[in-house]
Amino acid sequence: MSRLLIKGARPLGADATDLLVEGGVIRKVGSLGSERVDLTIDADGLVALPGLVDLHVHLREPGREDAETIATGSAAAAAGGFTAVFAMANTSPVTDTAEAAERVLDLGRSCGLTDVVPVGAVTKALEGAELAELGLMARSRARVRVFSDDGHCVHDSRIMRRALEYIRAFDGVISQHSQDPRLADASACCHEGELSGRLGLPGWPGIAEESIVARDVMLARHTGSRVHVAHVSTAGTVEVIRWAKARGIDVTAEVTPHHLALTTDLLSGYDPVYKVNPPLRPSDDIEALRAGLVDGTIDAVATDHAPHARHDKEHAFVDAAFGMLGLETALAVVSDLLVRPGLLGWADVARVMSSAPARIGRLQGHGMPLEVGNPANITLIDPDREVTVDAATSRSRSRNNPWHGRTFRGAVVTTLLRGAVTHTTERELTTVTESEN
Repeated sequence: MSRLLIKGARPLGADATDLLVEGGVIRKVGSLGSERVDLTIDADGLVALPGLVDLHVHLREPGREDAETIATGSAAAAAGGFTAVFAMANTSPVTDTAEAAERVLDLGRSCGLTDVVPVGAVTKALEGAELAELGLMARSRARVRVFSDDGHCVHDSRIMRRALEYIRAFDGVISQHSQDPRLADASACCHEGELSGRLGLPGWPGIAEESIVARDVMLARHTGSRVHVAHVSTAGTVEVIRWAKARGIDVTAEVTPHHLALTTDLLSGYDPVYKVNPPLRPSDDIEALRAGLVDGTIDAVATDHAPHARHDKEHAFVDAAFGMLGLETALAVVSDLLVRPGLLGWADVARVMSSAPARIGRLQGHGMPLEVGNPANITLIDPDREVTVDAATSRSRSRNNPWHGRTFRGAVVTTLLRGAVTHTTERELTTVTESEN
């Protein structure tokens, strides 16, 4: 059984210490003296966090392997510091049966780069008419606990109520894509406002999100069940969630890096890379999202990693597919945007990008403190390293990267899944050496 020493790391940004990993578990924390080890990682100056967990990714397999596979998505996740990702159900076929969920689970395990956790559909074929096999998916080997029709809203109130009642029995959660189809239909592609009118683009008003969130938190209160708000994008939604939490309603929420950083003004050039659902919003909404994340109203950062093949994305804006990449850049965006200005500390980053997502998804073995006896799921970060994003070098199979050419400070150096190195930078490879002990 190999013994791995992570030397001089700073857990959650605190004082430097050593971490001894054996059998995939943290065995000792603190100065280890001259103990024999088989492998050493020199982590001097690096921040150590529990492995990152992403509640919301699209891996496209099965069905759209031209855009992404579970293997390429897992590689992108490991490069981004993630040790677990929740794979959305809008594949082909849809993940709406126990067999489909187990297939995704097995494909993820065969890669071994990150734990791929299947998200089950709420309704059959994402059609919103009939509940999917929620109980069978929950009891399968995949042990599904998160259910979502993401890409579609569960807009029928009766269906949503029944789903919440059903999943309560096994402590599941509904992750809702909040979009009232009568207020923001399939043609809506941009935030509704002065810019959408000037550009001649069909608008997607914030109330289309907020009204569904308001309904769902009331249904959660009525059923005593859990609801999760995916990709929060408006100030109004933040206020609804804050109101609900103050009354003890079991609601959680996530925000994406792009909704924290990018504004609707970017659409003035009609670049389809910035077409995303929900759409980019004005600066007032972005400020409210940042404040909501900092004060805990929003629980987690999730990427909504949405790869697309060029023949789906490179069209006129109204015809292009929704979505953008996010797995490899999420930590850098959060570091540069929120940690460096002092809005979040590294302990906060661990909370919103590791422990809270794992807790919401009821994922065992992830999001745990870097303490003796816990699985060695660890992300090492250089808080001062500058990273300039190059879409061409992405591990993803797709290239719809909104951060291309931007420089951030704060970079993932090494990712370990149960003590195995799943990603390390070229520079760091020289510091992962066989011990001479």
